[in-house]
Parts: sequence; C-alpha cells; structure tokens
Amino acid sequence: MTVQQQQATMPTVLVYEDDPGNPPLVNTPVPHPVPQLDTQPFPTAIAEAAPQPDSAGPGTEAFRYWVTADALSRASRTWGPLVPAGTQWHPMVGRALTAHLNAGDDLNAFYDRRGLWFFRRTVAGVTVAACESNEVVEHETGHAILDALRPQLFNAASAEAAALHEAFGDISALLSSLGLESLRIAVLAETQGDLELSSRVSRMAEQLGWAIRQGHPNAVDRDCLRNLSNSFFYRDPVELSPNGPASTLTSEPHSFSRVFSGAFLKIVAGIFRQQDLQDQAGLAAAAEIAGQLLVDAVVAAPVVSAYYAQVAGHMIAADQRRNGGKYGQSLRSAFIRHGILSLDAAASITEPELARRGAGMAEVTPGGGDDEGLTAVTVHGATYGVTQALTLSAPAAERRFGIAGSDPAGGTLRPADPERVAASYLEDLFRRGRVHVPEEHRSDVAFSDDNPSRLKTHQITRSSTGEGLTLVRKCFD
Repeated sequence: MTVQQQQATMPTVLVYEDDPGNPPLVNTPVPHPVPQLDTQPFPTAIAEAAPQPDSAGPGTEAFRYWVTADALSRASRTWGPLVPAGTQWHPMVGRALTAHLNAGDDLNAFYDRRGLWFFRRTVAGVTVAACESNEVVEHETGHAILDALRPQLFNAASAEAAALHEAFGDISALLSSLGLESLRIAVLAETQGDLELSSRVSRMAEQLGWAIRQGHPNAVDRDCLRNLSNSFFYRDPVELSPNGPASTLTSEPHSFSRVFSGAFLKIVAGIFRQQDLQDQAGLAAAAEIAGQLLVDAVVAAPVVSAYYAQVAGHMIAADQRRNGGKYGQSLRSAFIRHGILSLDAAASITEPELARRGAGMAEVTPGGGDDEGLTAVTVHGATYGVTQALTLSAPAAERRFGIAGSDPAGGTLRPADPERVAASYLEDLFRRGRVHVPEEHRSDVAFSDDNPSRLKTHQITRSSTGEGLTLVRKCFD
C-alpha cells in the first residue's frame, strides 16, 4: 500500500484550518487526520471526553473538540522542533497542558498555568465559541510555550513584557497556520507572494473580532481581532494612553503587541524573499527560520525596560550565529520600520559587536526561576487604594546590548528606569479595571473595579515573606 493509500484510509475529522471567519461568510471545514495530543515536548489534553472521529460539522460539540485538538497538536508540532532540548511546560501546568472548551459565557479565552480556558457567547444569533478557532487556540497555546521558555515574563511588571507575550501568541497562530501546505498555497495566491500584505494568516480571530465589534465597534480591527499586517510604530509605553480605539496604539498589551507582531510578519516576508524557491516550500522554510530566531532570542534576551529592543538585538545575534548573518538585513529593516530599533541601534549591532556580546547566547538555557532578572520595587499602597505597601517585580536584568527603540522625533529613546516602568504598568492595570483587590486589603478609598464582566488578569495578595502586599498575575487573556 502506498503512502497516499494509507493516508486515504486513515480516520479523519472535520476542522477549520485557521478561523471560522466573519459571519455570514464563513470558511469551509476540511478533513484532517485525527490529531495526536501526546506530542513531545509539549503534550496537551482536553478536559472534555473525546467524541468519535466522525464527520460532525460546525456548531456541534464534537466539531469544537476536534478543532481544538487539531490546533493544540499543530501548535505543539510547530514549536517542539524549535525549542532547546529539555524544554517542558511550566511546573504548575503539569505534564500536559489541558484545554477546557466551555469555561463560561464570554467572548474570551485565557492561559493561567492551570490550563487553557475557552469561553463562548451567542451574538446576533451566532454562537461564537473561542475554541472553534484554530487561531485562538494556537494563540493561547503560544502563551504557555513562552511561559515554558521564559517564566520570568509572567509576573514582570512591564507593558513590553506583557505585550511580547501577546505578540508571541499571535505569532504562534501565524506559524502554526503556515505549517499547513494548503494555507501556504492560499496565502501566496491571496498576496501574490508579498507576505507583508493582509491575508487570512495575518488576520487573527476574524469571528471573535466580529462578535466583539457588534457591541464595541472601535475595540477591534474592522475585519478581525488584530492584524499582523500593520504599520504601528514603537513608542515608550509609559508615555501612551492605557486605552483607546483599535486604530490607535496604546500601552494595553494586546494593542502594543502589534508593534512586534507587525515586525515579525515583515521578517517572515523578508526571509521568504531570500529563499531560492518562491513557492509554498520556500514559505515553509522562511516561517521555520523566523520562528527559530525568535525562540533563540526570547530564551537569551534579558528582561529589561525597552524589552522589545533586546529581543530584536538577540534575533539579529541568533541569525549571525546560526546563519552567518544571512537574514540580518531583513531583520534590521523590519525592526527599524516599526521603531523597535532606532537607526543608531541597528547600525551599532555590527558583526564584531555580535561576536563579543553574543558569544554566550548558545549556552543560555530556557526556564529559570520565575523572578530571575526581576527586582522588587515597593510603591505606596495608599496611592492605589490598598492598605499596605505594594511590591512589584520590575524588569531589571543586565543588558547584553546597549540598544533601544526609535524616538519618533529622531534618534534613540532613553529606556525608562525599572521603577517607572513598573509603577506605570500597575497604574494602567488599575485604570483598565484589571486588578482584583480582596476586601481585607482595601483602604477606605479603594477603587477596585468590581464589574463581574471584566476579567481580572491580576490580583493583590500577601507577600510570601508576610511583609506587605504584592501584585501577581492570574492569567493572560
């Protein structure tokens, strides 16, 4: 029996390849082989019982199960070959990352070190289940992958660290989609080979975006939740508004993530232009190369203010180490176009500088302690309506590269000090109503947002030392 005949006789399930799409026009489900969840080094599981691999279509629980399983398996297969040997889920996750497909009534999904949680809601007669989108599932799995690589980012009081997490999630969806030959062929046709253009793989979570847009027209992009095909230019997030319409850049992590994810899409496009084969195989190679450089960079880059610039510098260093600098021009161009690196910074990352500063990058290992590279910063609790002094984990590791982002007026921005980064981050969380303050820690003038419909991503809790209070993250949503 030939390989083709064997594949033809394998049991299959119906799934969406990327996202259900914008109602009323939705994508057509396609058959995929029954996914394997026990994929090393990132095994996954689903809390609900597995249905039979039949041909159940959209809107059924069986269909939602297999879409989720397909996405989990695909994300694991995407990142597994790229991460350093020995990488595992964060210890709190356990052996397998477990997805929960019906966590409640909301237009949301999140990762919280106990698993992945997917919500659903009926909007304008359409039941929007977050788990029914491969892109949403692969985004949330991306949070867990990055948490395995750099657990320090989870509690870092830094808008750029939080935004890099969101960018990594969108990049996880992008790379997982580009792992499918059918989607590579489709996107090359849609963009006529210019991967920088908007396409079905650059547009994240079209259906979820549509549902949010029904009640909040300016909260998301016009045709999706977010689009990696964008031109957002770096600003120091401490100088940005905490909220705003989707057309503007704010310090809110999902908004600010678009600066980095936009640069990453341009990197994939640039690397693709350098491939000998300008076809789907060349695109597969470009996606894998870009993903490998990102993994190398996030493992090695110190957690500092102006974190985007450090990750950018380490991607350039990784390319020098792995590829002899073959893709350096594409990397520098993308980071300059989005302001992540100033012209001066990009020019300063020379081959001798990379050799001198990046010599130890190959020996850097993932993981480490949750607080490694962070420093404790204490702020007055009364300022935030809490009863005691409040400790934050500020980004304060030693920089490997003396680089930073562009000042829109010209030149290089001076990175804000860790104390200001942390305090600004905390203030923005309170402004957005994302901090849960238990009753016993509230002062007489407490202003904690008690709206039950607004998910709290952080909470105030007693410090492990028993002295004062501390800010801890609950989840990435």
